[in-house]
Amino acid sequence: MTGRFIRAIARAGLGALALAAAVAAPAAAQAPFVPAPQADGLIHAHGISAFGDLKYPPDFAHFDYADPDAPKGGIWSGRGTGGSNTFDSLNPFILKGEPAQGVGLTLDSLLTSSADEPDSAYGLVAREIVYPPDRSWVRFVLRPEARFADGSPLTAEDVAFSFEILRDKGSPSIRLRLRDVASVTVEAPDAVRYDFAPGALTRDLPALVGSLPIFSKAWWQGRDFAQSSLEPILGSGPYEVEEVKPGRSITYRRRDDYWARDLPAMRGAYNFDRIRFEYFKDYTAAFEAFKAGAFLFHEEFFSKIWATGYDFPAVEKGWVKREILPDRTPSGTQGFWFNLRRAKFQDPRVREAIALGFDFEWSNRTLFHGLYRRTDSFFENSPLEAEGPPSEAELALLRPLAAHLPPAALEGPPYSPPVSNGSGSDRRLLRRAMKLLDAAGWKVRDGLRRNAAGEVLSIEFLDDSPTFQRIIGPFIENLRKMGIDARLRIVDAAQYQARVKNFDFDIVPGRFVMSLTPGPELRNMFGSAGADQPGAPNLTGLANPAVDALIEKVVSARSREELTTAVHALDRALRSLHIWVPNWHKSGHTVAYWDVFGRPPVKPPFARGVIGLWWWDEEKAARLRAEGAL
Repeated sequence: MTGRFIRAIARAGLGALALAAAVAAPAAAQAPFVPAPQADGLIHAHGISAFGDLKYPPDFAHFDYADPDAPKGGIWSGRGTGGSNTFDSLNPFILKGEPAQGVGLTLDSLLTSSADEPDSAYGLVAREIVYPPDRSWVRFVLRPEARFADGSPLTAEDVAFSFEILRDKGSPSIRLRLRDVASVTVEAPDAVRYDFAPGALTRDLPALVGSLPIFSKAWWQGRDFAQSSLEPILGSGPYEVEEVKPGRSITYRRRDDYWARDLPAMRGAYNFDRIRFEYFKDYTAAFEAFKAGAFLFHEEFFSKIWATGYDFPAVEKGWVKREILPDRTPSGTQGFWFNLRRAKFQDPRVREAIALGFDFEWSNRTLFHGLYRRTDSFFENSPLEAEGPPSEAELALLRPLAAHLPPAALEGPPYSPPVSNGSGSDRRLLRRAMKLLDAAGWKVRDGLRRNAAGEVLSIEFLDDSPTFQRIIGPFIENLRKMGIDARLRIVDAAQYQARVKNFDFDIVPGRFVMSLTPGPELRNMFGSAGADQPGAPNLTGLANPAVDALIEKVVSARSREELTTAVHALDRALRSLHIWVPNWHKSGHTVAYWDVFGRPPVKPPFARGVIGLWWWDEEKAARLRAEGAL
């Protein structure tokens, strides 16, 4: 499965598809398996992680969180958590088109990740991983039984072709992630080798190339990879596309002949016969459809609806269940993102002043029913969040970069948004904001903020749905009190996606899903290399030498301790630059579902796992049918 790779390249960082079950008591701790070099000086392993340790030994039977006896059958249907309200393409690897959700279900990769380890991956198409201790190259030996859905064998030629076409014709963000891969070589029909560029930071590169989707070289002959298309891509994954209704729904059918169904990493996984994603023009229409049973699983992102909207008959009769599923991953880097490519946002004082206009405390009390906490870190709800004064180890990384950072990055606790009085228009914070604008050269003349050239400070929030209007509206009112000409523009989904891809906006809402082991993806999100690449998730256009250097420290960390220190330093730097207006978070998933599912007793801590691990419970479904629910 290629879900991790597809999530990593998700355009505009608008979310990731991952759902999970309730938490069970943790299993007894076990010593990690650490592959060691053999007589040839090379490591021969069944899996790989950033720092070498693996939870599962070579002979593991299945992942602890999966039920190998899970029944197959039934359907999972939902709106999913993708970032778009429509789709017109089945190729998520290029810039053109808006791709459908779930395409990764049809594709395999050399490795598949474990959901109860921060960054481990185990062989899927690959039966063996071979690499030197410095990870300057990696060889994958393929399983001879691997087959595409049409029955043709999956070979090293297909693996090499897939890398090359992604490198040459994939979206800019993909090409940026693959920049440190020097070459790929087919050594045998069942062996492929990747060599990495001299001087490259190689810690994460074997796992990166191992996560790439594998395409059929023969199938792509005569087809143009760079063109958007609704033709399903031939893959080797557990599902195939059954039905496509462009912009409305896409249905995947489980393959009974899936070649990897009995591998340890696949036991108990992908149990639904069908998986369907539904698309709706707006959130209200989607929720009404869920209430009527048009789809079966729904994650609720709106606190008001969660607090007041679940009093419909299906809930009262017990047909629809509600839960908060605990989340042990970073809670999502969600905020309103400034486009620093625009001159009016170049001064950090302007950005800080604008952010002071957002009264979270009022919003949480009045709009969110007190269900959220304010976000301040880019790695919220994780050990990677910077707290308190910087440690000496953090200062050792920050001091050489001081010329490119505000002094606050090196002094005292990292920046956190001030707490308002909850009135909705805290005069103390508004006065502070106006002083910042004055100092930045934006003075009030004729009731509006103007610079020395007489240009008005005008700001447009861009969105494709009215659901944020109740939040942005009061924010805009405060900005207007400061003399800023602020407004909200709502456009259709296609126009919104096009404008975000081409960075044609002032401020947009957006959410990144961060990793517990951040790596090269940070270059796309916050690095200079992604600042001007259309479609890259660097929404702000941030291009700061200090941030670039700290990202490289993260990527090159050789231990979990080094990684944590580097991420803490990066978090301090990013927070000091005021590149966003941080939103809110909760350390759990609020979900509702029609009571037709079964699930394992153990929840994977680092995934939600519903689509991959739950199953259809025919006894429960029969009860609901008998009662007229379905």
